[in-house]
Amino acid sequence: MLKTTAARRALRRAAPEILNVLLIALGILSASMGLHGFLRSSNFIDGGVTGVSMLAAKITRIPLSVWLPVVNLPFLALAYRQIGAAFALRSAAAIAGLSVVLATVHFPDVTPDLVLTAVFGGLFIGAGIGFAVRGGAVLDGTEIAALLISKRSHLLKVGDVILIFNVILFVAAMSLLGVEEALYSILTYVAAARTLDFVIHGIEEFTAITIVSRASGEIAANVLAHLGRGVTVYKGRGGLSAEDQDILLCVVTRLEIGRVKSIVRKLDPGAFVTTHALADVDGGMVKRRGH
Repeated sequence: MLKTTAARRALRRAAPEILNVLLIALGILSASMGLHGFLRSSNFIDGGVTGVSMLAAKITRIPLSVWLPVVNLPFLALAYRQIGAAFALRSAAAIAGLSVVLATVHFPDVTPDLVLTAVFGGLFIGAGIGFAVRGGAVLDGTEIAALLISKRSHLLKVGDVILIFNVILFVAAMSLLGVEEALYSILTYVAAARTLDFVIHGIEEFTAITIVSRASGEIAANVLAHLGRGVTVYKGRGGLSAEDQDILLCVVTRLEIGRVKSIVRKLDPGAFVTTHALADVDGGMVKRRGH
């Protein structure tokens, strides 16, 4: 009995790491499909460090499976020193696994259509990177560099660094591969970026909704009752009317925005409502009760 209990506890402790391994493996397979099943037969590249590796492979004829670990190595070293050994080692294993799969597994050329190649190549690459990120690793070192640069700069955010990096990359691609190939490559990058965002955040990407209404009490009660979401009440004052008012703030998923707005319109058609996406949410009544 004690042995069974201990085994269950050990399994529970190991379960998160097993899930990480499965997510990273799925990410490797998905990214490999995008790179070889779609993009290899074209002259297209992706953005980021993966794009640099693909561009180098096309220019030198040295296989992509060789360039990927070589180009990512400096970023992995940075991650080891600045982020942590566990993350760096998982990422190194993920990139090594991707290189091995690219070198040894045959993927059929799915379609000759250039638009489908760009879009679905990006989709599979973005999904692969996203699954790896959810598993606690990266398949592309660009985010590592962007994160570290943004921490040391008051002017540049992570997105700014990635954008500048990719602008330089695609300008280089225009001169080395051709304008049309570079434009299709931008389409590949956009598809990959949007898919990556969806895989990481999912349908439950959170949005903050601010509501200014004279019916704030009723609205808050209905949001809590019908959606199971917490509502924060701020004390405010109208700039023109100088009247004291309660300002509501609630955090919902993108699928629940319409339901909140319906509640507000029903109780106060003249209410002022704003929404904005959130990068991350933790704590409070974020999840439904019972989840």
